[in-house]
Amino acid sequence: MNVYEQVLRVLDSALNLQGRAATFGPATPLLGALPELDSMAVLALITELETHFGITFSDDDLHADVFASVGSLSALVQQQLARQAT
Repeated sequence: MNVYEQVLRVLDSALNLQGRAATFGPATPLLGALPELDSMAVLALITELETHFGITFSDDDLHADVFASVGSLSALVQQQLARQAT
């Protein structure tokens, strides 16, 4: 399973989307488009991503653009995994 697919699974779990995330594509908007993604859910999502992937985000990594779409969120995770691999 690639990083993108894993991000979808974590997104589905953290937001309790009951499988809906499986239909999302990279351009699927998140912040402002999903009612489930409120400020508390963002924190839960960050925590689940960090736990699932064994990574840690800095405050500088986290801004609204990251949560604009599934693709931008997945890109952040991939970048963090690459940083920690070096």
